[in-house]
Amino acid sequence: MATTTGVRRLNESPRAELIDRLLNCLDITRWAADIADARPFADAEAVQRTAANAAPDLTDSEIFQALAAHPRIGERPADTGRGAEFSRREQAGVGDDLAEELRAANLEYERRFGHVYLVCASGRSGEELLEILRSRLDNKPDDELRIVDSELRKIAALRLAKVIEP
Repeated sequence: MATTTGVRRLNESPRAELIDRLLNCLDITRWAADIADARPFADAEAVQRTAANAAPDLTDSEIFQALAAHPRIGERPADTGRGAEFSRREQAGVGDDLAEELRAANLEYERRFGHVYLVCASGRSGEELLEILRSRLDNKPDDELRIVDSELRKIAALRLAKVIEP
């Protein structure tokens, strides 16, 4: 399969520049470095396969670091970086009509688990995101952290696709 322009650009980027771009997808240096060091890639599928397998067994501190780069569901990010733009698009289905319910549910979640609620919001309505949040409140903290790990990787895959083909 022919290399696309986006994959070619990724392959040719200086390592530090590429890692910086990848950190907008998932703010875990080990993950970004694993991908950067696996170059060159034949195609976008190879990039995504590498990303899915990069940085196996994320540590709790890595997960918490990555979470810090995500706004609460229902809140718009204050900064203007590429990661913030991704968040704005991913949460496009969250309307202002649920703002108070989401705020209260987010706070309940944060009291329970000690970190922000994270879910792959792309293509989901505010009602669905609120329902998912409430369904996860009964999870054990360790189980919830594994779910967050999985959601971080889903978000990273979507964002990586946009980095490959902006």
